[in-house]
Amino acid sequence: MANKQELIKEMLEMQKKFIAYEQANGIRPDDYYNPGAGHELEGYRAKYDELSLQVLDIAHEEKGSGWKR
Repeated sequence: MANKQELIKEMLEMQKKFIAYEQANGIRPDDYYNPGAGHELEGYRAKYDELSLQVLDIAHEEKGSGWKR
């Protein structure tokens, strides 16, 4: 598993690419929620969600909260 800083760095890079796409093309709800095969945002939400959950898991582990998903 990657460390928390690496995951956050990847998430920030994804955000930068998303913002650049939005500024260049605009975003419709379908672009984000159901982009379809071959779309630049295909898999974006699932990947970002997974990274954020990994960061959450690491943060709970660091604090010893005992929380597990």
